[in-house]
Amino acid sequence: MLITLFFLFVRIGLLSIGGGYAIIPMIQTEIVKNQGWLSEQAFTDIIAISQMTPGPLAVNTSTFVGMRMAGVAGAVAATAGCVICGIVISLSLYRFFQRHRDSKIIFELLCGLKSASLGLIASAAGTILLLTFFGSDGLPVLSQLDLPAVLLFSGTFFCLRKFRANPILLMTLCGAAGGLLSLI
Repeated sequence: MLITLFFLFVRIGLLSIGGGYAIIPMIQTEIVKNQGWLSEQAFTDIIAISQMTPGPLAVNTSTFVGMRMAGVAGAVAATAGCVICGIVISLSLYRFFQRHRDSKIIFELLCGLKSASLGLIASAAGTILLLTFFGSDGLPVLSQLDLPAVLLFSGTFFCLRKFRANPILLMTLCGAAGGLLSLI
């Protein structure tokens, strides 16, 4: 299991261009659909916890998945797999861009990569919203709409935008409200 976790997250880390939010759909596909290690709900819970803890989202997610699958050793294996490619690629790209810092072609290439990253982030946001509101990342079915989740999201979004409320306080209150609603 440790070797599987390590190499699975090496592949995810190698392909995680665009950062944590952009890689969520790939992690979800690998962990939930291909491997069948977690349910959609368990994966959504891990994403929520990963967003609340300090550090990069992809790294936090890999750590939590590794911990869930194989304990502390699994967390270390998944985290190491997730970050090792990023470290090697970052160091290589740094050297490359230092050598070609005045190239217009390289500048245009980076502009294209920014656009692709934006699309991947939008896809991840859509996936999270579908999972939160409908419990599935497929086509939404109105009868499966989780009305309390929609109301909590809408109220939180309104408070953030209108009153510039403290996000940590809102996350705490929403977590408590979600816990209470799950008891009902």
